[in-house]
Amino acid sequence: MIDGIEIVRNPRARSMRLTLDRTTGQARLVLPRRAALKTAIAWAQDKRGWLAEQRASLPKPVPYAPGTVLVVDDAALTIAWAAGRRRAVVREGGLLSLEGPIETLPRRVEAWLRRTALDLLADDTRHYARAAGVTVAQVAVGDARGRWGSCASSGAIRYSWRLVLAPAWVRRATAAHEVAHRVHMNHGAAFHALVAELYGADPAPARVWLRSHGAALHWVGRSS
Repeated sequence: MIDGIEIVRNPRARSMRLTLDRTTGQARLVLPRRAALKTAIAWAQDKRGWLAEQRASLPKPVPYAPGTVLVVDDAALTIAWAAGRRRAVVREGGLLSLEGPIETLPRRVEAWLRRTALDLLADDTRHYARAAGVTVAQVAVGDARGRWGSCASSGAIRYSWRLVLAPAWVRRATAAHEVAHRVHMNHGAAFHALVAELYGADPAPARVWLRSHGAALHWVGRSS
């Protein structure tokens, strides 16, 4: 790591490449195996202007804090904290209300979001599984950065909990996509036709939305 840039040597790389991960904000300099490090660092330093522009365009952090507004399942919820003993997070109209130690607020808000995501995605999955005539062994949520959902050959489906922060139609399209893998474990024409049939519309706009806005969902809960 030099000047905030992670240096990675890749035997398959044919040239130097500087990238900025919009999900994490991490800059990465990829080098061919035998590239001279000193030359590569000098080259990357010449790209400082470009890197600064890219960093300026990153999504803004959305910390879990009193007054923060989170959009959950298409509803705007404002985090409201008050001194008191109640540890549970309670949805009250447009508020996400909680008491207890302020230092534990971020952990408790994210735990609530994860539970809500699991409930919604489990319902979505059951709906599409019934329509497809398939069974799903398990529905779980995690926080993968590289994919929004995955379907194992065992029948277990796992989603990113951050889909609860996306528009509901995007979340449902993702669920239809993963359930369709219970029939076709590939991305062939029959698979895409089934996704559209289950979803009841063209799922392509949902994929476009995630490519355009998905990185911002990973900045929710971050303070910097």
